[in-house]
Amino acid sequence: MKTIKFNISLFIFFLLFSTSCDKSITNKEELTAFLPASIDAQAGKWKTAVLANATEISIPEPASVQSAEYKNELAQLKTSMSQLTDKQKEAINYWSGGVTLRWNQIMRELVAKYNLPPVANEDGTYPIPSAANPLAYPLFPFANPPYASRAYAYVSIAQYDALVAAWNYKFKFNRPAPSKTDNSIQALVPVSDLPSYPSEDAVIAGVTLEVMKLLFPGEIDFLTQKAEECKNYALWAGKNVQSDINAGEALGKAIALKAVARARTDGAGQAVGNPELWKSLETKAIERGEMPWKSLETPARPPMLPNFGKVKAWTLSAEEVVKLRPEPPPATNSEKMKTELAEVKWYAENLNSERLKIVHFWADGVSTYTPPGHWNAIATELIVKAKMSEIRIARTFALLNMGLMDAAVCCWETKMHYFNPRPSQLDPSIKTITGVPNFPAYTSGHSTFSGSAATVLAYIFPNEGANLQKMADEASSSRLYGAIHYRSDCEIGLRCGRIIGDYAVKWGRQAGE
Repeated sequence: MKTIKFNISLFIFFLLFSTSCDKSITNKEELTAFLPASIDAQAGKWKTAVLANATEISIPEPASVQSAEYKNELAQLKTSMSQLTDKQKEAINYWSGGVTLRWNQIMRELVAKYNLPPVANEDGTYPIPSAANPLAYPLFPFANPPYASRAYAYVSIAQYDALVAAWNYKFKFNRPAPSKTDNSIQALVPVSDLPSYPSEDAVIAGVTLEVMKLLFPGEIDFLTQKAEECKNYALWAGKNVQSDINAGEALGKAIALKAVARARTDGAGQAVGNPELWKSLETKAIERGEMPWKSLETPARPPMLPNFGKVKAWTLSAEEVVKLRPEPPPATNSEKMKTELAEVKWYAENLNSERLKIVHFWADGVSTYTPPGHWNAIATELIVKAKMSEIRIARTFALLNMGLMDAAVCCWETKMHYFNPRPSQLDPSIKTITGVPNFPAYTSGHSTFSGSAATVLAYIFPNEGANLQKMADEASSSRLYGAIHYRSDCEIGLRCGRIIGDYAVKWGRQAGE
């Protein structure tokens, strides 16, 4: 099974993480420092997503390399490099493999840590996590797949915009790295010909911290500590002088304000809905002559984020989201549904070792980094192999996560519109291989996410296109093998995901390559 072999390291990590009771953030995935294949000198001209353009936020012109001010910074740099502590050396090793990659890993671990559905109250209701009191039970956020897709998107898109702005100023001011201006400075990490002002590492530290504070408010102390390391490691390693760091951090923080402002008004705060909405979804299905979805948990849990389909997407208007809603699923009392239900039951009763591996590999359930995170991990492998520059890494994650969040928006709009029951609701004798997600069946979220992700990544890594599409097919099929989706959920979800991915690809082509 080639797709499993291709990502066997991810499979091992998934198994180790999903079976662990330790919810601490370890960030021990190995990343090795490398020189990028290209410094992407034209990237400062790329289209931005939350900024109007790369020059919307200005930074001051740096001091000349001939100035006394700059020479004093070099002297300070040499002194600090001669007095490194073991902790600082550890930070250099930790961050030098790529700060955008490292932050993506941190994001995935935080999503896994917070991907825990709340336990019911004594009266049978379920508490709702509160951003205003994130450390009270239940912890905020509940990082389920839609929430996770949005979190990955906002962080990666803000990072991308921040680096486009940084690249613009790097090549406008064109100040070389310290080791290029003073040959007595031996940087402790590989240094390319990329101009050093402003520091790309500090830009990423500044923008990521501010966006992630919104998304994971209970982790502010941890995130602040990681951001301090992220910006300072480049100084400790001799990669940047202090003014490079200061300008980069300020630019990143200013751009974060733009991303945070969008996030606060994108409608996600209303995604949970209310009892009236939950009841209306059921009523509408009954009025169409259908059996409505119901929670199979005891006590019954409300549907997960029923208003997420109204959250503002990145590459689609609200009207386009509705327009992309696929045709209805087979009617619950139809012969077609009986045939599909029988197929689900056959897979449940005839599981073999090959299909079981596929089910577990793509399960991505509670306490994992979710299907969007799984595709971010796959992207990481491809990025490292391609030796991308920091800005091209950010572009890859931005396009991938645009497509994944838009897939979540479209899929949830479809799920809640049709409110279709799961196979084990129609036939309680069906024993599922994994837990049954607490939201309607049609269309499959895994399939929609995977169709979108594979389409975007195949555009960026065309030589891997065939394998990526096979992986998407396998991810989709895993939900049928696990007996939690019908064939139509999977096939139509995959088709819709690929259409949504094409929108992200179109945005990427317009943004610049």
